[in-house]
Amino acid sequence: MKRVFGPVIVFLLSMWLGLATGTAFADKLSSETNLVARGRYIAQVSGCNDCHTAGYLMNNGNVPVDQWLRGSGFGWHGPWGTTYASNLRLFLKDMSEAQWIKTAHTLKRRPPMPWFNLNMMHDDDLRALYHFVRSLGNPGEPAPAYLPPDKVPAGPYASFPAPPPVK
Repeated sequence: MKRVFGPVIVFLLSMWLGLATGTAFADKLSSETNLVARGRYIAQVSGCNDCHTAGYLMNNGNVPVDQWLRGSGFGWHGPWGTTYASNLRLFLKDMSEAQWIKTAHTLKRRPPMPWFNLNMMHDDDLRALYHFVRSLGNPGEPAPAYLPPDKVPAGPYASFPAPPPVK
């Protein structure tokens, strides 16, 4: 009886450990999948793609996901100079989640980037956005560099007047 009992216990224990490990793996996978899905939603509703995905705004969001958040060569020209929406995939490529969250809460950028909205995002939303951007794969090339106010952009751009004074 002892000979049968020992192998049965080992078998049952290994089955239980396998199921527990498999469940933990499935839970982690499901959690990551949920983070990525939530990050995709946040990128869409917060307008990240409107600037950081070439052609997204003018094509009513009809740009393949594999092209999302690679930056844009469309310039935003105003009294501050000309800014280009950066390649967020490259921006986050070598950043840890904790570094991203800290950066997102303190980031300051030139117009038209609404950095003040990013600064207010909750950590859970920033975490989800991070996982989504990192899930997109190949980061691509950098967007064009900032141009000072006295330089005229060579490519397409929108021109903004000076803002009215704040009262």
